[in-house]
Amino acid sequence: MRDEEHEQSAAAKHERWMGKGVALRAFFYIAGTHLFAGFVWLLFHLGQHAQK
Repeated sequence: MRDEEHEQSAAAKHERWMGKGVALRAFFYIAGTHLFAGFVWLLFHLGQHAQK
């Protein structure tokens, strides 16, 4: 009985760890995409206002 509880506890911890990993990865992907989009927008903005 004790081993079953330990296995369930370990499985629950693993699931929480995996969930946090997915959330962290999603945050970095979203933040990175926004940074890249901002950089591209800045290039267009600077190019539009450049003296030709």
